[in-house]
Amino acid sequence: MSTEQQYELLCLENPLLDIQGQGDEALLNQYGLKANDAILAEEKHLSLFEELIQNRSAKLLAGGAAQNTARGAQYILSPNSVVFFGCVGKDKYADILQEANKEAGLAVRYRYDEETPTGRCGVIITGHNRSMCTDLAAANKYKIEHLKENWSVVENSKAYFVGGYHLTVSVPSILALAEEAAKKNKPFILSLSAPFIPQFFKDPLDQTAPYWDYVIGNETEATSYADSHDLNTHDISAIAKALANLPKENKQRKRVAIITQGTDPTIVAVQGEDEVKSYPVHKIDKSEIVDTTGAGDAFAGGFFAGVAQGKSLETCVDMGQWLAALSLRELGPQYPFPKQAYATLPVN
Repeated sequence: MSTEQQYELLCLENPLLDIQGQGDEALLNQYGLKANDAILAEEKHLSLFEELIQNRSAKLLAGGAAQNTARGAQYILSPNSVVFFGCVGKDKYADILQEANKEAGLAVRYRYDEETPTGRCGVIITGHNRSMCTDLAAANKYKIEHLKENWSVVENSKAYFVGGYHLTVSVPSILALAEEAAKKNKPFILSLSAPFIPQFFKDPLDQTAPYWDYVIGNETEATSYADSHDLNTHDISAIAKALANLPKENKQRKRVAIITQGTDPTIVAVQGEDEVKSYPVHKIDKSEIVDTTGAGDAFAGGFFAGVAQGKSLETCVDMGQWLAALSLRELGPQYPFPKQAYATLPVN
């Protein structure tokens, strides 16, 4: 057995600096964006980042969906329980990410790209909506060789969480983790991440599907999956059941599909089980909501912290909803300090 630090959860995806500013309909229209969406930046979007910094009093915050989830899981778990892999540039923005992760107690194994800057996500806030536009930059330069160089960390981690955004970057890295999980009977978790993943990265998504022990997404990602896979339904329970019952590699674990729906109940389907369960969300008054950015990532962090702790499915959902409710009261994908201890809250 290696002397490498043991981790409850290894997360792989795209580390990004969130550049978050207040916007309006005119700004969304200027860049052809929707009020509550997530897209990859094209040439026409590249001036958005400076627009937010120069004219929209932007906040610079640590982001990247799976990195947010990793910090969320670490918020609940004991110190040094979670490690995050991804690629950044050698610049001040990478330093901001490192500092945020250090404060959260999150271990990182970054690959540093010498030529490309750290990735950025422009976040336009309009009311309780957020439109995210991502320039992957260095995040797009992650290589499987870096994962192999750190394979002792993989071997010493008990579960793997991969953000679907990484399907645009390094499918071989995802499959390496997936195959290791199946071989060693460790949980392999994938997030659908954004509607464009099932739409435009259907083939690599389907390559990973047999390895999913848990698959998580929101209602728009679920309906996008249904459309791209000809399920002929937008019924969330039916989609969750279809995801849960896809062919599976590791027969020792039943697949669990989790679909969040904002303030509507969270839907959970388990492979081979007829009943699809519905869990009401935790109450939070609209006046308490500061920012919805990263709330889904927070839910995933709480849920999979529960998985790492061996909690029941019902408790894992509750932990996810508890952490999401905390995140909604913070600016950006952050969690309150000093740390709050998990406790059940009343539901709607």
